[in-house]
Amino acid sequence: MSITVDKQGDIALITMDDGKANAVNFDLMEALNDALDQAESDAKAIVLAGREGRFSGGFDLKAMANFKPDDAVRLLDRASELLLRFYGGPLPVVGACTGHAIAMGTFLLLACDTRIGAEGDFKLGANESATGMKLPVFALELARDRLSASHLTRAMIQAYIYHPKGAVEAGYLDMLTAPEKVVDQALAIAGQLAGLSTKAYAYQKSALRKPTLDAIRASIGNHPNM
Repeated sequence: MSITVDKQGDIALITMDDGKANAVNFDLMEALNDALDQAESDAKAIVLAGREGRFSGGFDLKAMANFKPDDAVRLLDRASELLLRFYGGPLPVVGACTGHAIAMGTFLLLACDTRIGAEGDFKLGANESATGMKLPVFALELARDRLSASHLTRAMIQAYIYHPKGAVEAGYLDMLTAPEKVVDQALAIAGQLAGLSTKAYAYQKSALRKPTLDAIRASIGNHPNM
């Protein structure tokens, strides 16, 4: 697993690249938490980017195949805690969606304040109803908060997979640009956000999102529907 942090002025560019699908497992989440620790110590904004053609394909299903029940609970708890750091953390977070984003990959996107997507033949969406998995609380809460209400049934219940333009309409993304420009555009927006008052930004972010953050926090250690 490769997570790199490239400090560019006031911006911390965090890049996920495992050479494959950027599957989310314990190692990736630990590395992302370490990257966030570094970013929050000396940056004013964050860009979270994927590898070329891939943002994240979601949870590591191969690793999950060997899970015991306690492992599944621990995975959801660690994922909830990570998403809380992005969605409720003090710094502006810009997602650079460099390609496909599926399942947990889309929830990482929803936890970013602003999301820039790559134009092209890419797929984005939550496929849990197709794969037989129940959506965890963090997924339901982030979807309610970020997705267009008119798309909630299609996106979350019916497992619809969107192309990038449709993902903007649904609310997974805010804007699109050419694949080779996604990271640069995200860095430019992060640079603008870094110029805002850090204290005011942090307060507005946590206050506005308090119901969603509280619901996700309350779910940690409590997964009765697994």
